[in-house]
Amino acid sequence: MPPSVVSELIDLLQLERLEDDLYRGQSRDIGTKYVFGGQVLGQALSAAQRTVAGRTVHSLHAYFLRAGDIAAPIIYHVERSRDGKSFSTRRVTAIQHGQQIFGLAASFQIDETGVEHQIAMPVVPRPDELEPAPEIDPATLSHMPAKLQRWMASKGPFEFRHVYPRDELKPPKRPPYQHVWMRLTERIGDSPELHRAMLAYASDFHLIGTATLPHGISYLQPNVMMASLDHALWFHRPFRADEWLLYSCDSPSAQGARGLARGMFYTESGKLVASTAQEGLIRISTGELV
Repeated sequence: MPPSVVSELIDLLQLERLEDDLYRGQSRDIGTKYVFGGQVLGQALSAAQRTVAGRTVHSLHAYFLRAGDIAAPIIYHVERSRDGKSFSTRRVTAIQHGQQIFGLAASFQIDETGVEHQIAMPVVPRPDELEPAPEIDPATLSHMPAKLQRWMASKGPFEFRHVYPRDELKPPKRPPYQHVWMRLTERIGDSPELHRAMLAYASDFHLIGTATLPHGISYLQPNVMMASLDHALWFHRPFRADEWLLYSCDSPSAQGARGLARGMFYTESGKLVASTAQEGLIRISTGELV
């Protein structure tokens, strides 16, 4: 029996240790032109977590510098910047073909108690009240490029249920916010490090797309170019990536061929477990949208 897509993702995030603080990751072709940004995020975080014991990552900040080659492995070098009494800092550099394609800084903290508050979860339908995304009509799919067909038709490791579904082939204009329930399609082990790496992977889905909503454009249109420029992620509370999480996203601004999007992850019980932000490139070539 072939491995499931969830098992494949777990293997993708495990990484091969080459030497102290040096790891190698493979890529999974999911139909995107270049390496999916969430994959590099998840792998870089996995590499950083391998070098820290007794402390939990609470934030990461990353820049996407070059497009990743799906056909080549990625080398991750971890720099142990600091190990203090309460915090540890790691820097991770991702390298392909001798060039840096991605850089990440992550901060880890010992467990501490203190004041607590959170913003309430938006009032939205529960995931069991929403229908799974419909499959794309085969006739429509057949007119797409081969890679895009694979992306649109593949069953990924995460299930998504949109509170406000949108037809990406004929996108309407609407306000710059969206809510998406997501979870892994299978149960996985209890390792908190694995669940955090999984969330880092999934946080790159849907986020910058929120900045396109007011403009009625889609990444599926051939004259629309989109790419992640940077990414920040803060972990607040424990969670499981194989249980439903609400990804609540908004986009406060788009300008200069860039869009900014923010997101918050909530459990079904309304607990805020992580927050994220990303700026992405959004270019529209001259000519009529198709």
